[in-house]
Amino acid sequence: MMPRLRLLCVCAGFPWLVAASEPASVPAETRPTAAPAAEIGPPPPEVAHPAAPAAKAEVPGTVLPPENTSPAAGAAASGLHRPPEPTVEEGAPGLIKKGLERTTQGDYDGAIAVFSQVLTLDATAAQQRAALLGYARALRKKSEFTKAAAVYEKILKDYPLDEDAPDIYLELGRTQRALGAYRTAISRFYSVINSTLKLPESGAERYRQLAKTAQFEIAETHFQAGEYQEASRFYSRLRLLDLATADRARAHFKSAYSLFLAEDYSNAVGSLRDYLDQHPEDENVPEARYLLAVSYRRLHRPLEALVEALELLRTEKALTAKDPRLWTYWQRKTGNQIANEFYEQGDSANALTIYLTLSELSPEPAWRLPIVYQIGLCYERLGEATEAITSYQSILDNVRGPKGDGSARPELADLARMAAWRLDQITWQHNTQQRLLLLLPQQHPVQATPAPHHDASGNAPAAPTALR
Repeated sequence: MMPRLRLLCVCAGFPWLVAASEPASVPAETRPTAAPAAEIGPPPPEVAHPAAPAAKAEVPGTVLPPENTSPAAGAAASGLHRPPEPTVEEGAPGLIKKGLERTTQGDYDGAIAVFSQVLTLDATAAQQRAALLGYARALRKKSEFTKAAAVYEKILKDYPLDEDAPDIYLELGRTQRALGAYRTAISRFYSVINSTLKLPESGAERYRQLAKTAQFEIAETHFQAGEYQEASRFYSRLRLLDLATADRARAHFKSAYSLFLAEDYSNAVGSLRDYLDQHPEDENVPEARYLLAVSYRRLHRPLEALVEALELLRTEKALTAKDPRLWTYWQRKTGNQIANEFYEQGDSANALTIYLTLSELSPEPAWRLPIVYQIGLCYERLGEATEAITSYQSILDNVRGPKGDGSARPELADLARMAAWRLDQITWQHNTQQRLLLLLPQQHPVQATPAPHHDASGNAPAAPTALR
């Protein structure tokens, strides 16, 4: 049995079923950021939404085992503190159990080694199938998606479908999506739905849950493929299903977000408004406020954009206390972007309103002082020289050390030099205007003598003569 199984692996093009190789690299996606007036820091991990966000390992509602990691994974990769390798004498059932345990512990290399040993034994077809499935899942968790997809395909081709067929199609679809094969992934997700129709009624509730998960994955795949209008339609359909409140809120938000990315700002505004009304306490509310404010700016509706930005910045602490880091990130990002756009387009008054609110978010100098500098620029544009001087001077007072240099806060030394330069400019302009007033001759007002009703001859009056 053992030589035949090895020959099968080689002939089928799976020599790596016995010997593992290096993991395939997957390009990481990053979040596009605005150009804020002050550094707002990296987004918290739980809110990283790029223009086309990377796929999450699982979606709400799935019944698959959680894709968790463990500190043991790092130790396993380095070969430190590794449990002894199982022996062949333990038999296929014992090896499969150990492989599953190592997968749960995050020791994916160890799990792959154990499942590979099962394939060298004179195991039953069911045991071989279980080992291959465990092997595929360990590869997928290790991000070796190309190999994992090939093993999943082999299971579907060489072994009869069982009650776990929907799970296998679901995992294969996610694996292919990670490889960028979006059309193939969508086909596999539809296979999940079709396979649930052929299974016994005993697990009807579980199969219905898998079908809902597959529909969510279809929408997510369109989203990641950049097909935002199509993604929005699929997310909207999900809202009609019997979903948990959190899942329905997420589908609603992603539908609106897809419209925003499709640059369909009019419909995005309506969808975001509905989302905020129906799910005021959802975790994506602060980002929705940001998207709504930006959508209004894109639609050239500045006053509504201002209202949304201020609404987010002035949110009650009772709401932000649930996740202060999340709210702080979106407050700063929204305020910076909208205020900067107002300022760049010459609307200094509205920009000033937002900057003043932003400066109250944190007393930390590294955050507040750059905002104070923007406030000073707005006051200059509005002709309020005294307020501008006060803003710039407060920066110098907070940055300069006892010797008058930037030793107190060296990281803000450049900002202090800019503020000092602006102060010099304001002083120069004021002194120049005063000197001009002294040098230029004073202008007397032009007076006109009243014209007589008629001259001595009774003729019509002449034009008035100007006296200077």
